[in-house]
Amino acid sequence: SLFGRVDQGGDLVARGAYGTSLAAAEAAGRRIKMLWQHDPAQPIGVWDELREDARGLWVKGRLLDSVARGREAAALIEAGAIDGLSIGYRTQRAAKNDAGQRVLQTLDLWEVSLVTFPMLPTARIAAKGDFIAIGDVLRGMAGVFDEARRNLKRNGG
Repeated sequence: SLFGRVDQGGDLVARGAYGTSLAAAEAAGRRIKMLWQHDPAQPIGVWDELREDARGLWVKGRLLDSVARGREAAALIEAGAIDGLSIGYRTQRAAKNDAGQRVLQTLDLWEVSLVTFPMLPTARIAAKGDFIAIGDVLRGMAGVFDEARRNLKRNGG
């Protein structure tokens, strides 16, 4: 779920829409569910981390290989057949903007599903190998600074 992006239903989620729900779930010790295609009878894993970042709702989870559908989902993700995410929620507060779109201001988040066709086409899965380790980022930054230092020396700086 990305903030400020209009989904195929004409809705967009406002920054901060998940804050209350995530805090309440944490306080109650309640987990947001990971489902297959929004089917409450098919939990396939667990979300270990859920938070809002600058872009939207950020989730990190694990598919359960002890669950048949979890194994299937992992295989489908690996093959590129499934790559969408979609949220299940109840709207607590919304308003229309000047463009006539419904702006979801406060949501009660129930679940985040792996889906074939997300309502927000840019809501996608990043597999484990798609993440860059922080050490790699820091090494890359150090290389940029080293190169800049060499250029300054070369140019009399």
